[in-house]
Formats: sequence, C-alpha cells, structure tokens
Amino acid sequence: MQNAEKISVTMTPDMLRTLRESVEAGEYASTSEALRDAVRLWQRQRVEDAERLTAIRARVKRSLDDPRPDLSEEEVVARLARLHEETAKAQDDAAA
Repeated sequence: MQNAEKISVTMTPDMLRTLRESVEAGEYASTSEALRDAVRLWQRQRVEDAERLTAIRARVKRSLDDPRPDLSEEEVVARLARLHEETAKAQDDAAA
C-alpha cells in the first residue's frame, strides 16, 4: 500500500455496526480495508457521474447549436402522439 495516513472517522452506530458485521462475516480483513473499498467505490461513482454530466452537457450544447427551427407546441404534441401510437402498436404486435 502507498504511504497511508491515519484519520479519525465519525459514523452513526448503524453504519459502524454494518461495517463491523461485514468484517466479522469475513467480507473484509479489517474495518480499514472495508472503508478503503467504500472510498474506491465512491471515487468510481464520482468519475461515472462526471462522465454522465459531460455527456448530458454535450447533448444540450448540440441541441442549442442545432440550426433547425424550433418546433411549435402543436408539432410537438403531434410528434408525441405519433410516437405513442407507434409504441403502443409495437407492443400490441409483440403481445400477439
């Protein structure tokens, strides 16, 4: 393991019980190992969240930069109704 720094962590009794039960069940060799695993998971989740946000921002930018004219409310309603009909028909066909 790289240079490690000891820290103090405050947690609820419920969290501590869950952590200790996990160690006692043999899922982890120590509470420190379990906490390191939790931090690795948290780090991965942050990266995935950042990637999703970047993708969403790119889609919004593409939408805003799209030179095509905006749709009227009537056009949106008509497109949604058509999409709903197509989806319902496809589901009916699949069920038959």
